Formats: sequence, structure tokens, C-alpha cells
Amino acid sequence: QVQLVESGGGLVQAGGSLRLSCVASGLPFSRYAMAWFRQAPGKEREFVAHIKWSGGNTVVGDSMKGRFTISRDNAQNMINLQMSSLKPEDTAVYYCAAAPGSSRDPRDYFYWGQGTQVTVSS
Repeated sequence: QVQLVESGGGLVQAGGSLRLSCVASGLPFSRYAMAWFRQAPGKEREFVAHIKWSGGNTVVGDSMKGRFTISRDNAQNMINLQMSSLKPEDTAVYYCAAAPGSSRDPRDYFYWGQGTQVTVSS
């Protein structure tokens, strides 16, 4: 059974930083591209960042460029999302997801975590 478990969310003031983690089990982690998406109340799920199986190629969403960094540790079956210069509009539930190939489209992702809440206060 595949499980993706996110952690690291919380409440932070605008301008602050948070580091999210996602640990995977039950799948050949090093063969999967991984991604972060987010969803705010009343909005569609939004692409945040993805990273290829090798970790050598990352893509970050336009509104997060320069502030968010995605990384992975295949030995630990883990991905991370380092978020800095956070803004109130970054408030959302953040999900990690796994797919055979990297993509910005959430429909391409087979497996999803339960999500972790990030709230940025102004």
C-alpha cells in the first residue's frame, strides 16, 4: 500500500519560512517524479513544484520562483519543500504527490498524501 505522509505545516507570519517534508512508502520511490501542489479554500489545486526521480531537474511554479525550493533524498524516500518569504496568499493545504513522470498537471499524479495546512498571517 502506497503512503505519502506530509509534515511541517503550521502558522507563520508573512515574510517567514517553513520547511515541508513528505515521506513515501510502498512504492519504488527513486523511480517516481514527485511534486507539491496546494489548494486554498474555494480554489482549484495549484502546481507548486516538481522534481524528477534523479533530483537533477526541478520546476517551480511561477508565483513561487525564488522563494520555494524542492529537493529529494532517495535514500530516505523523502522530498522537501523549503518555503521562504511567505505571503498570506501562500495559505493553503499543501499536498505531495507521486507520478511516473514529472508534470504540472495534478491529473498525471497517481498517489497523493493527506495534506498539511500552511497558514501565513499578515
